[in-house]
Amino acid sequence: MRPSSLSPVSRRLKFASLSLFLAALLLTTISAAAETSAKRTISLDDLAKIARVGSPTLSPDGAWLIYSVSRADTKEDKNHSDLWMQRWDGSSAMQLTFGKEGASRPQFSPDGKYISFLSSRPGKAKGTQVWVLNRMGGEAEQFTGITGWELQDYAWSPDSKRLLLSLEPKTEPDAEEGKPPAPPKPIVIDRYHFKQDIHGYLGNDQRQALYLYEIASQKLEKLTTDKNVDEENAQWSPDGAWIAYVSNHDEDPDRTDNNDVFVAASKPGSAAKKLTSWAGPDGGRLAWSPDSKTIAYTQGATPELGAYSQAKPALVTLEGKATYPASKLDRSASQPCFLPDGKLIYLVNDDRSEYPAEVEINGTGAHRLLSEAGTTSAIECVGGHIAVIHQDDTHTGEVFALEGTSLRKITGVNDALLAELILVPTEDFTSHSKDGTEVHGLLTKPVGYKQGDKVPTILFIHGGPNGQDGHSFAFERQWFAAHGYAEINVNYRGSSGRGQDYAKAIFADWGHLEVIDLLGAVDEVVKMGVADPNKLGIGGWSYGGILTDYTTASDNRFKAAISGAGSAAPLSYYGADQYILQYDNELGVPWKARDLYLKLSYPLLEADKRMHTPTLYMGGTNDFNVPIIGGEQMYQALKSLHIPTELIVYPGQFHGFTRPSFIRDRYERWLAWYDHYVMGKSTPATPAPVAEPAKAMAVAAK
Repeated sequence: MRPSSLSPVSRRLKFASLSLFLAALLLTTISAAAETSAKRTISLDDLAKIARVGSPTLSPDGAWLIYSVSRADTKEDKNHSDLWMQRWDGSSAMQLTFGKEGASRPQFSPDGKYISFLSSRPGKAKGTQVWVLNRMGGEAEQFTGITGWELQDYAWSPDSKRLLLSLEPKTEPDAEEGKPPAPPKPIVIDRYHFKQDIHGYLGNDQRQALYLYEIASQKLEKLTTDKNVDEENAQWSPDGAWIAYVSNHDEDPDRTDNNDVFVAASKPGSAAKKLTSWAGPDGGRLAWSPDSKTIAYTQGATPELGAYSQAKPALVTLEGKATYPASKLDRSASQPCFLPDGKLIYLVNDDRSEYPAEVEINGTGAHRLLSEAGTTSAIECVGGHIAVIHQDDTHTGEVFALEGTSLRKITGVNDALLAELILVPTEDFTSHSKDGTEVHGLLTKPVGYKQGDKVPTILFIHGGPNGQDGHSFAFERQWFAAHGYAEINVNYRGSSGRGQDYAKAIFADWGHLEVIDLLGAVDEVVKMGVADPNKLGIGGWSYGGILTDYTTASDNRFKAAISGAGSAAPLSYYGADQYILQYDNELGVPWKARDLYLKLSYPLLEADKRMHTPTLYMGGTNDFNVPIIGGEQMYQALKSLHIPTELIVYPGQFHGFTRPSFIRDRYERWLAWYDHYVMGKSTPATPAPVAEPAKAMAVAAK
């Protein structure tokens, strides 16, 4: 052994330093442990506490930011949105609006004098109107008095003298003051596409049209001479001379998905000029170049691939010349945004993340501006400032400044709440299906997971199918993780984020390749030693509910299933939901494609041979997207076969639930069903009923 070269004093000093270091390390460890122990797992009470931040809007000088903050109102049992304003440097946050009716679509007038928003608060005219706040101070005033129409959206003219209003005829007239509402009238329908979720049944004249509102005279006039067409996503040109918008001028717009970009001079009675000529959808959010000569938009796939379209960046001039920047970008793009120097940014949906990217206007590529995993869901550009809403696995969406390739946080609406919670990260993993296809997924392990533990696992399937599971804050992941479950999310074939070919792979072949991909991913997580193969659950909403039915009809490994807003017999949906164009373009009409419709209905038509999994079915009575008949049919089939099942019907709910007490109830039922059948707990599969859910939520929130 080599003798030490240190003196006795030096050795004593070294020993003392080491002791101090170890003591400091111990204190740090104890402090970290104490901090962790002080935190708690997420609970259903947090549903009412988590705020949703949206609508980032910058002032003309870039010094201020307005955004919406939406929360659950437990007393009223509805969601409520208010507006906040904050300096661009992140200081001086202040609440602008108050009241039960809420506020949305905030904007600054271009001259910087006013802050405007939409609200249905009481005023001189009923319904949703434009309201304004003078930035010098004072109360909000109702700015418009539109009657007989539903105000859908608005935009200031660049000179702040006019508003562009998007209006839709009301299905029922306004009730006169002091008189009861008139009795409802029959809905007369003569349209091919005649129903839509939230909107309900569509009348023949129920189209959005653009109107100019002269502020000084309060005169309202229609922008174009066109009738019986929708005019949407309108944007003023920076010089104020033109208005660009999206519309379908085919002979019968209900029978095609052929939206195009149009422009009209910014004066009443203008003749619309069609700029694009692609036979599929052109449009999305529009953005003008700073010189008012070019419009950025997105171009979709061919009409038959409408359900799987990966929109690509596109530009068109006022002369109608279309070009396609970043032509080699095989990912879906959205929300174009021009910078003052002419650079162009899109949001790109790419393999479990969504991020802003600068596209090469005169080239074929795109340059990702954020390297970290996460989801950017909104972008706003004013001057040299770029505001985005960004989130990741353990952070809810907040407003950030995008500065180069870095994010600077501006808002922290949920920071205090998140600091209380033990939240777990989500990991990427790759699996290979039995046909060799590489599939990408996400794995969230339970709170306190220890390497080598095999835990109960839920395969939770995203809807769409043209969407993806990504690195974003998902309450159900954290909720399941807090109760001892791992969650698997799989971007099966048909999902976005992997290119057009990957998305269209399931064309007219539902319930086949997706099931292979889902089962292969479960096999991989079992192989990893995380998922307990004897304690597997499955569930999803919308197409996730549909795939739950297809997967449990193909494999019996799952101990419990939850199918929300799903269906298992496409033939019974033809003409009953809002997807008539998809049936026409993808499956064909039933009298010509009967065998295909029957083939795709195997969970219902072969239920006696295939269905064995205890399944909970759910849906809303007002869902025109995937009507509840799909869940009712499968519930009836399992009930007939004496398979454990239950049907939960939520009155008045659309495809996406809005009533907070119902959203909470859904989570409670999910957990109870899985605890009983997957965990094997003796607790009931159905939670005890609550007589007054709104009061129960209010008490819990306190």
